[in-house]
Amino acid sequence: MTTPTWLGSVPKNFGEASAGTIKADEWQFLIMIYLPIALVSLWGAGTLHSSDKIAVRLKTNLNHTMELVSAVYLACAQTMTPRRAQAYCSHIAAYVGKLQTIHPTFSVRPNHHASFHIYDYLLLFRPTHSWWSFPFKHLIGIIQRIPINHKFGMSFQSMNKKVRLNPVRGA
Repeated sequence: MTTPTWLGSVPKNFGEASAGTIKADEWQFLIMIYLPIALVSLWGAGTLHSSDKIAVRLKTNLNHTMELVSAVYLACAQTMTPRRAQAYCSHIAAYVGKLQTIHPTFSVRPNHHASFHIYDYLLLFRPTHSWWSFPFKHLIGIIQRIPINHKFGMSFQSMNKKVRLNPVRGA
């Protein structure tokens, strides 16, 4: 698949342990672009399956996944209106509401509950790009790479000796 140069990608070996942990922007590209294209080409109208039962199940899974794709697309839009926020809420409610029907062994997690609160933030703070937490994600990434060998209780001073942490200047 040919994509514009400005569009980020995901690791070629996504899903394998050697791919490592993908970043937030890679998840966004995956859910908004690559996954819908792949799933529509595999499970969408005009695709062939070994039985009608399997075709119906895959189409149901596709429609369910597209509820999440739509919610993410709306949440990540560059502009936000009350109508878009309501559409986000509708899509996320449909996605979460059908999770246990489509995946009977799956149990709803706290992040599914938290996803409903994004609606409030979209109304209060408007587009997510104006309040998303990239600096905090970056800091978490730095902290995760600190070589502590899983030794808990290490003091900040000894951590600071192992990793150069620059203090905020001019504050």
